[in-house]
Amino acid sequence: MEELQYELKIPKERIAVLIGKAGETKKEIETATKTVLEIDSHEGDITIQGEDGLGIYTAKEVITAVGRGFNPEIATLLLKVDYSFELISLTDEIGKSKNSQLRVKGRIIGKEGKTRKIIEDLTETYLSVYGKTVAIIGETENVGIARKAVEMIIEGSTHSSVYKWLEKRRRAMKIKELKGEE
Repeated sequence: MEELQYELKIPKERIAVLIGKAGETKKEIETATKTVLEIDSHEGDITIQGEDGLGIYTAKEVITAVGRGFNPEIATLLLKVDYSFELISLTDEIGKSKNSQLRVKGRIIGKEGKTRKIIEDLTETYLSVYGKTVAIIGETENVGIARKAVEMIIEGSTHSSVYKWLEKRRRAMKIKELKGEE
């Protein structure tokens, strides 16, 4: 079997979080994905090695999630088959202006984290606003809905119209769940 390898970089200040207390988080990722992680804590470079492409991909997603501000408990949800990770680049969406990025990040987070919490609650996802990105973890279908809500805020929709749209989606999801259980 051929050894596969993938390299990525995460912010240096997130390396300790990735390794975890006594290396626990690193071990958990390695065990769950059947990979070996080499971490250069001075540069933030990480090499993932393994024989299984899917394992390497999954490890990459978990590591990227930690690098984008998620705590390891939430990031390791990506080890579940029906969970996915979505990354929105604010630079791609609104350009490089620091002021624009700060304003949009403020709108996504909301006063005392209210907007972020509402999006998380109504879509059953987790959001992380970190650096120049917004990251989302959750069940695949819900991640798409959360992404749309974040994009609506980025595009300037009022918070109330985003909340109404999310509540409508939430009701539709609940109805679909109930019909599926009959």
